[in-house]
Amino acid sequence: MAFLDKHKAIETHATLLLVLSLLVVSIGGIVQIVPLFYLENTIEKVEGVRPYSPLELAGRDIYIREGCYVCHSQMIRPMRDEVERYGHYSLAAESMYDHPFQWGSKRTGPDLARVGGRYSDAWHVDHLTDPQSVVPESVMPKYGYLLNAELDGRHITQIMNTHRFVGVPYDEAMMENAVADFMAQGDPNSDYAGLQERYAKANVSNFDGQPQLTEMDALIAYLQVLGTMVDFSTFTPDASR
Repeated sequence: MAFLDKHKAIETHATLLLVLSLLVVSIGGIVQIVPLFYLENTIEKVEGVRPYSPLELAGRDIYIREGCYVCHSQMIRPMRDEVERYGHYSLAAESMYDHPFQWGSKRTGPDLARVGGRYSDAWHVDHLTDPQSVVPESVMPKYGYLLNAELDGRHITQIMNTHRFVGVPYDEAMMENAVADFMAQGDPNSDYAGLQERYAKANVSNFDGQPQLTEMDALIAYLQVLGTMVDFSTFTPDASR
């Protein structure tokens, strides 16, 4: 009872409550922030993680523009049910070139952190065009109009330069070949050797099955790369962290 009386005194004294609340928040903040100053890098470098290719980056912008992140997260938590359903838990390094990151906070649809390579390009076209034809219970809207929105990559160099400004390591060769790489990734008949040299494991495909490059191509290119950069069969966490 004596403890409750003291607690009541704090709750009924606005100034004291405010001061003590600020003290608790300050201590909590210091405990979380101070250790970061003693780490050389707050994100563990993981082999295989690379910047998005020009077409993948354009697809990511379309993904954000269409609000896909509202219903789909891209963060698998280290819990048994999530790992068994979606795959290896997400690593911070997998989002190091995301501005902003797409972790999400709601799952109306499934998590997409490991969706890359799980379905064919044709499946994605059908699903994006008419989601209910593939998943009858889906409440996802139709995105078939992306098939009619052609792309020419005229702004991709500027977009990449913006990401470069905030720390994404696009080198000079990547910048000089931005438009060529953009077009090559959607055309299996093109000379895409340079693209795959600059962007390891870049998936080259006529993603939407049409002769022209479209927003559907770009979005599927982005979806198909999610979760494919790291080889988890050989990945070993850094025990020092």
